[in-house]
Amino acid sequence: MKKIASVFCFLTFLWSALAAQDAPGFRFGFQASPTWSWMRTSDKKLEGVGSNWGLKLGALGEYYFADNYAFLTGLGFGFNQGGTIQNGYEMASLWTNSDLSEEKFKVVEREAKLHYRLNYVEIPFGLKMRGGSNEDARMKFYAEVPVFTIGFVSKAQGDIRGSQDKNTEDEDIRDDVKGLSLSWGLGGGIEYELAASTTLVAGLAYQQQFTDVTDKGMVQKNVGDAFVEEKSKGTFGLIAFKLAVFF
Repeated sequence: MKKIASVFCFLTFLWSALAAQDAPGFRFGFQASPTWSWMRTSDKKLEGVGSNWGLKLGALGEYYFADNYAFLTGLGFGFNQGGTIQNGYEMASLWTNSDLSEEKFKVVEREAKLHYRLNYVEIPFGLKMRGGSNEDARMKFYAEVPVFTIGFVSKAQGDIRGSQDKNTEDEDIRDDVKGLSLSWGLGGGIEYELAASTTLVAGLAYQQQFTDVTDKGMVQKNVGDAFVEEKSKGTFGLIAFKLAVFF
């Protein structure tokens, strides 16, 4: 985390310096974007049933290689991403590696809900296109396609709900969540030029993870059966209400 924080500080300083010097084609900004995320798995008996409200905060940079075409990147934080998975097996042990507050929480019964709350350090990169009624228009429309995001888990907490005697909150499940996340996305919206060097941005962005967020667990399919390894792939999707300001 210290290395990541150092990189974030360096990029923030670099982008600020470029913006202050009116570097040709470069814009620097910040976002504070509410998010809504959900989880799903490739196993029908591990069903996604809940969602999370969260937030994206961070620095953004755009380099315009043509009048209305830019490379975009940034460095930020995604808070409270994830969702809820409901167990459809007789018994399941999906948080097997984590040091939970009580050993009994490692095995849950049918219909118990496992709530994931994940924080990420994120690096997006992609292409942006924009246009308006004319070149001098203060309001323009934009599209970001495609956008790829590399994420590193900084914190992972989980809750167990819907269980008779195994409900718990704020468990550290970092050891049962993959540390690296890769996702793709797209977005669009409007930007409004307040002044020559200040632009407000508002839009929607969709992000879909394509790497597995969950580690392997064990499940019992029927009463009395031995536990077997479950090999499902768990991913999250996300919609961000993008709010940003560029300088």
